[in-house]
Amino acid sequence: MSDRRYHFVLNPRSGTALALGLTSETLRGLLESQGYEATIDADDDAPFPERIERARACDCEVVVAAGGDGTASGLAAALAGSHKTLAVMPLGTVNSLAKDISVPLDIDSWLATLRTMEPRRIDVGEVNGRLFLHMVVIGLIPGLAKGREVLRGKKAFAAKIGLLQYFLRRLSRARRLAIQIDPTDGDAWTERIQSVAVVCNAYEEGLGKVLIRETLDGGELTLYVLKRLELSDVGRLGIKMVLGHWQDDAALTIHRAREVTIRSHKPRLQVMLDGEIQSLEVPLHFKIKPQALSVLAAPTSAEKTRPADEQLGS
Repeated sequence: MSDRRYHFVLNPRSGTALALGLTSETLRGLLESQGYEATIDADDDAPFPERIERARACDCEVVVAAGGDGTASGLAAALAGSHKTLAVMPLGTVNSLAKDISVPLDIDSWLATLRTMEPRRIDVGEVNGRLFLHMVVIGLIPGLAKGREVLRGKKAFAAKIGLLQYFLRRLSRARRLAIQIDPTDGDAWTERIQSVAVVCNAYEEGLGKVLIRETLDGGELTLYVLKRLELSDVGRLGIKMVLGHWQDDAALTIHRAREVTIRSHKPRLQVMLDGEIQSLEVPLHFKIKPQALSVLAAPTSAEKTRPADEQLGS
């Protein structure tokens, strides 16, 4: 397999980049030591849309999102439907897509296996014209996530205590939100919810499989509707997620659709889109875009076991 050319879009302020002291210069040294041909955009002072446009216009086959889920989502929106392939260098806190496509989360291991990664076409979601890779959450959860953003930058212990206090306060004051869920292939219904997550495809169940997707090209959206979220529900659901049998919980209902509209009496709703807090105009219209994006993923078992000379000849 001939070497690809890579264009890295580095977020030097992402959690792992800061922890490792990863800069444009150190990244270039790592790439050169592995013999990769790459350009690096680490211009964090430039507006992100400008950096995305540079990535889309570059002459490299692969654009690498070297950052967190927000960096990956922004680049994916520009590359979906194009001839370029997205790679994800996991430098964020959650790294959802990197986990789903089974690429190493350790940077040295990721660099060592980059050449063996294979293009794979995956579905993406869209809400009101905005692309998402993983999920969009409505209701209580975005408010809790906003507290994490407010406390970011404080000392670790103080931040943990502050986040716990914020979480308990918001949980005690939380009110359910009335929404209408209207799938294009079924009847609409009204639900009072604490949160609803609209996910590209579906989460797996199994021991230790916490919010992991194995099917990324199933061509459907899955709605996880959380009808209530009291403190007892949080503890129970957390334990059941780790043990791998949470989808039958009484607080949760699950629905599937290729396209769905969510309405509310509110003109706008705060959502968490691939980990980023945004405010979107209601109604929220979701749809799946099957196999719209090419990503570099870990090779399948068959590819891993093929003889090296066959892999080189592919």
